[in-house]
Amino acid sequence: MKILVATEKPFTLFAIKQIRQVTDAAGYELELLENYKGESELISAVSDADAMIVRSDKVTPAILDAAKKLKIVVRAGAGYDNLDLKACTAHNVVAMNTPGQNSNAVAELVFSMMLYQARDGFAGKSGSELRGRTIGIHAFGNVGKYVAEIATGFGMDIYAFDPFVSEVEMKKHGVKVCKTAEELYSKCQYVSLHLPANDKTNKSIGYDLLKLMPKDSVLVNTARKEVIDEEGLMKVFAERPDIRYLSDVEPDCKPVFEKMYKDRFIFTAKKMGAQTEEANVNAGVAAARQIVDFFETGNIKFKVNK
Repeated sequence: MKILVATEKPFTLFAIKQIRQVTDAAGYELELLENYKGESELISAVSDADAMIVRSDKVTPAILDAAKKLKIVVRAGAGYDNLDLKACTAHNVVAMNTPGQNSNAVAELVFSMMLYQARDGFAGKSGSELRGRTIGIHAFGNVGKYVAEIATGFGMDIYAFDPFVSEVEMKKHGVKVCKTAEELYSKCQYVSLHLPANDKTNKSIGYDLLKLMPKDSVLVNTARKEVIDEEGLMKVFAERPDIRYLSDVEPDCKPVFEKMYKDRFIFTAKKMGAQTEEANVNAGVAAARQIVDFFETGNIKFKVNK
């Protein structure tokens, strides 16, 4: 079996070493395609691969057309909107993700951005503290649970909304459960987004929710830019000079922020949520193990396509 690791943003050397240990132990061949510059390079490399590991790399119909032997592709991370699931199914390719492996890294980034904003960029001015502030967690999956744990340490008042997680489960993590998204946004000075990007969530966070937030509120997005209705976001910013936006991915309307709202946003240079040594290793090794398990036992526990 040949496993291709195709990463425009490469894994760390230590992560590759750990991945190779998994594949070598199974007797599989491992090939690396790192820092590639275009889809044509990936199309060429995947032609004889039985399995593929990617990060944020797009897996398109053209790539799958070229991958005549491909049986499984694993996204090393939780979000998998870079995989064309319909095309994977049409090509009889199992698509998987590695949920939970990057969760702590993303949660810590939430607080890195919150602290940087609260302390005014460490510019020498008086800032504010997180203790005693209200934080709302929108979607209470793996990352949301870590956010709640860290917020507890900061002494914050924690709320959560997720229609797919039971109240009993959320209360185990010390959060106050909101019945609706509107309730969450109206109560919380900070709201941290952890929604997946899909047909139901895309552009779901917009004017009607954001206008409900209390004075001096902060929206934190370490999910996907697609979940934000940018037109609604711009409308709220125009009406509410007290609201701020912190995001792990630059919005399409970034030029408007830079021109009109210079002191009211923080955007990372590139998506940084999973950019830690630990998350790099965890996700990569999990992907390799899932591939081996799939070929050896047929396990499709983390399959995300139909």
